[in-house]
Amino acid sequence: MTVLRLPGTRLHYIDNLRTALTVLVVLHHVAVTYGTIPAWYHFERARDASGLALDVFVAVNQAFFMGFFFLIAGMFTPGAHDRKGGRGFLRDRLIRLGVPLLVYLVALRPLAVFGSYDAVAAATERPDLPYWMFYLVTWDPGPMWFVEVLLVFAAVYAFYRRRASRRPVPAAAPAPPSLRAVGWFTAGLAAATFLWRLVVPVGLYVPVLGLPTPSHLPQYAALFAAGVIAHRRGWAAALPARARRAGFAAAGVSSLLLFPVVALAPQGGMVQSLAQSVWEAVFAVGLIIGLLTLFRDRYAGQGRAAGFLSGHAYTVYIIHPVVLVAVSTAVAGLHAAAIVKFALVAVIALPLCWGLAYLVRSLPRADRVL
Repeated sequence: MTVLRLPGTRLHYIDNLRTALTVLVVLHHVAVTYGTIPAWYHFERARDASGLALDVFVAVNQAFFMGFFFLIAGMFTPGAHDRKGGRGFLRDRLIRLGVPLLVYLVALRPLAVFGSYDAVAAATERPDLPYWMFYLVTWDPGPMWFVEVLLVFAAVYAFYRRRASRRPVPAAAPAPPSLRAVGWFTAGLAAATFLWRLVVPVGLYVPVLGLPTPSHLPQYAALFAAGVIAHRRGWAAALPARARRAGFAAAGVSSLLLFPVVALAPQGGMVQSLAQSVWEAVFAVGLIIGLLTLFRDRYAGQGRAAGFLSGHAYTVYIIHPVVLVAVSTAVAGLHAAAIVKFALVAVIALPLCWGLAYLVRSLPRADRVL
């Protein structure tokens, strides 16, 4: 999610992709607010069938969008390390990732969780529960878990580079990955995910670290590594246009064949886990290839409005929980179908997020971090 660039150029299609993915993150959390999965600061369980549609939207997003963020981050990690050197790279990551994480934990998270104080106090049978204790017992980094994990990946990459060589690694001539390589990567990802989930099942929550989806860690790590390799070999530029059609077709066919199995198989069983692991791998790889080439070929330009949106996308990612909680709390008294409240909050919150992000980035020296 950090602002990513290559020396002497600006890949506007990547900026536009980041904007689209950030919008999807905001919509994802609005959908969680009004679905049936209690995994957000403000939660109103759906009482109608449209809540299930929101759950499907959440499941489809979860299958690929955070992995896509890690892929993009991986694509720009080697260049940043080459330009800054190991220490400079880590210092830059600490500033651009660590400072926002600290600000979120200290200043923004208390605002996001304030509305749940009464419920936590009642659950602990402590009506006089001090706020500092409430804050500690509900500790987690929220959506900033992404930044937390990305910091770890950056440190691992810096360690690898230090062990491998002190000199920058030259980029190879651009060449697309072979179909066989993509197939083996997808199969390996599916197998690794399935085996990982024998130990870390879907739905497991890691307290303190606050990882909401530790069952997806193989995907995050694999796509970050794929992004690093893609940078050296010029994959994003070299992928042919036909890869877009193949990627979207793979994502669509896998969904038609496997998503019903995921939905109907016994919950938590081996059949469901295997079907979900295979579907997520094929769907994520196919959709990412499709979207990457689509934006590269058709949305590579950037006007003033698109530049504004992409320039503030990282800030929106950081602040959007506070905006969503405020807006959803304000309309809590409205009695309407879940999908209606989802649409209402989305229409209000998205422009508010970007407007507030503009104000935040206007603060002195904020652009050094954001």
